[in-house]
Amino acid sequence: MMDVREIRQYLPHRYPFLLVDRVVELEEGKYIKGYKNISVNEEVFNGHFPEVPIFPGVMIVEALAQVSGILGFKTLGQKPEDGYLYLFGGIDDVRFKRQVVPGDRLLLESEVVSERRGIWKFACKASVDGELATTANVLCAVKQV
Repeated sequence: MMDVREIRQYLPHRYPFLLVDRVVELEEGKYIKGYKNISVNEEVFNGHFPEVPIFPGVMIVEALAQVSGILGFKTLGQKPEDGYLYLFGGIDDVRFKRQVVPGDRLLLESEVVSERRGIWKFACKASVDGELATTANVLCAVKQV
């Protein structure tokens, strides 16, 4: 289990772009499960349908990429402070099944599919209360900076 203080050790992102609030399960090299709590106070709601707030799909995909990055960092025993970044390399087969709104607790799940020459592929899904919200295959590239 990781709280936001430990998560910040593995992600270079900061508010308002830190999109993982807690990690509840992690098996290095295999999978990760974490949460993003969706609050009406999110900056994005000021401009994205402010009268009918819907959390943007692109932000859900970014949250999935971030949780995948944590899994990659933990698997390799690296942190951004060691001079490494996980860069969002691409997405395939993205599907949005359910709107995500303030008050939702978004469960973020990512599973390692493959790793080759620093390119990681993750099978990801996001859900709310057991209802699937988003699926995607996320590519991340580890780079030394």
